[in-house]
This record gives sequence, C-alpha cells and structure tokens, in this order.
Amino acid sequence: MNKNKIKGIIAFVLIWSVFACNVNPSIMMRTKKNFKYDTNPGDSTIEYRIRPSDILDFQLFTNEGTRLIDLTALSSSENRMMGVISPNYLVEHDGNCKFPVIGRVNVQGKTIKELEALLVEEYSKYYIKPFTVIQVLNRRVTIFTGIAKAQVFVLKNENTTLLEALGAVGGLSKESKAHKIKLIRGDLKNPKVYLFDFKFLEGIKEADFVLQANDIIYVEPRRNVLSEAVRDIAPLVSLITSTLTLIIVINNLSK
Repeated sequence: MNKNKIKGIIAFVLIWSVFACNVNPSIMMRTKKNFKYDTNPGDSTIEYRIRPSDILDFQLFTNEGTRLIDLTALSSSENRMMGVISPNYLVEHDGNCKFPVIGRVNVQGKTIKELEALLVEEYSKYYIKPFTVIQVLNRRVTIFTGIAKAQVFVLKNENTTLLEALGAVGGLSKESKAHKIKLIRGDLKNPKVYLFDFKFLEGIKEADFVLQANDIIYVEPRRNVLSEAVRDIAPLVSLITSTLTLIIVINNLSK
C-alpha cells in the first residue's frame, strides 16, 4: 500500500472522528444567547389559588374554634361527637371538592382565605359558630441542583423563599453555577423565566423571592469540558489506533 493511500485513510478517520465527537453534557433548560428573562416582580408574595388535584387538609371546629382538640388522640367517632372534622380531601378535575354534610363545593381558583370564609358560611347552616382551617398539602417545587441531582420539595410554609428551598435540599454543589439559577413559573407552554445571580453578595437581595406551587428551580451545572472531551474521544482514539495498526499490518503483508 503506497503512502498516499495510507495518508488518505488516516485523514478520513481523523475527519470522521472530529464530526463523530459529540460533547453533549446533561444540561437542561438552556436559553439562547440573547434570551430575555422576566423581570423580578419585587413583591412575589402572591396568594396561592387552589387547583384540581390539590389535596386539602380540612379542619372544622365549633364555637369559633374555642374548643381546640388534639385530633390525633381521638378516634373518628370521638371527633364527630366533639363536633370536629379533620380528614384530607382531593380537589376533583372539575374544581369541585366533596366535604362532609354540605357536599360538593367548587373551590378552584379560590385562595385559602376565600375558601375558609365560604366554608364557614356553608357550615353555619348546621353548626354553631363554625371555624375552619384549610391547608394545601401537596404544594411542591422541583429543584435541580446539578447533573443527575433533583429533588421535589414540599412547601409547608406559605412564605418559603428561594434561598430557604436551596438550603433545604443541601445548597449548591461544587459543579453548580451560582450566577445562573433559573426559576420557571406558570404554564409550561408559556412560562415566566426568572434569572438569579447568587455569586456575589449583592445578589442575595433577591433571595427572598417567595416560591409558589409547581415552580421549577434549575441551577445550571458547570461544564467540565476536558473530562467530557476525554470521555467522548476515548472510543475514537481507540478506533484510530486500531485503524493505524491494521494499515501497518496490511502494508507489511503487501511487501
């Protein structure tokens, strides 16, 4: 085999290797270079509005709540005897929720305060000075803090902030970009996307951003270009070595 053919084969393998190399790290939710992020609203303490599939913790007390009882220490029959109701209820797909005695009530789109006031009005027909307490149990956010690192965090506090949520899941890893923390909110077909920069102390001024149910927090991971390149190129280097070995063998046999 002449030298020109050998050079041609080597050139072909090298060119093919360059195009075949696919440095494709597991980075999600990328934005274009000139992507326009939404402006931080400043006051993010917007009251949550109930939606289908929510699970409600509902407590009903009589006598304006003056007889507060440890419900966990009583049986269901004892609770009913004492005029106390405290089970959990699912908001159905049509926005209705079935409560004891009063039946189905449309709760979709109502704030917790609005629903409590509505239930007090309804239960006043059957109980003396009723007092209601509502809590949404399944308000949660999804937090990505690095490659292959994600957690679902339940919002137990009505005013949980972005910084508190990040702290609750262990903070940022060494591979995280503190200056590229994205928060995606609302309808995923047309979401609002906010960008936070916690790299410097000045950025902490926005750390009190209050989370809402179904928010997505994505901390962009830092790319390790060298390790990615080595990982992706290693098989190609092996292929090139095998090709060159084969060429040498064929060349020696043809002599």
